[in-house]
Amino acid sequence: MTADNPLGDRLDDDDYPAYTMGRAAEMLGTTPGFLRAIGEARLITPLRSEGGHRRYSRYQLRIAARARELVDRGTPIEAACRIVILEDQLEEAQRINEEYRRGTGEAADGSGSGSGSGSG
Repeated sequence: MTADNPLGDRLDDDDYPAYTMGRAAEMLGTTPGFLRAIGEARLITPLRSEGGHRRYSRYQLRIAARARELVDRGTPIEAACRIVILEDQLEEAQRINEEYRRGTGEAADGSGSGSGSGSG
């Protein structure tokens, strides 16, 4: 995770091959301009092919699709990008917490000390 790429470079095996900007936009039902805008908002940093062309992984397309949902509902693009970044960070924190709890032998059902699911 860096300032230029707050979501990090999380690429799973199923994230290859990456898609060109045109194909990615087509898959999202949007325009390359939308992908450029979320890039300018620093939501995702496209991968670069050997020829220097922008390419997007499946993970990045999932992130872009979530941002697109928010924008389509009237959320400004900058706010939508911030929301998606925070949601992604929350998912990562929850995953790390679950791994930690499994490692310490704590029950995964929340029967450990003080693990309630209150409203945030």
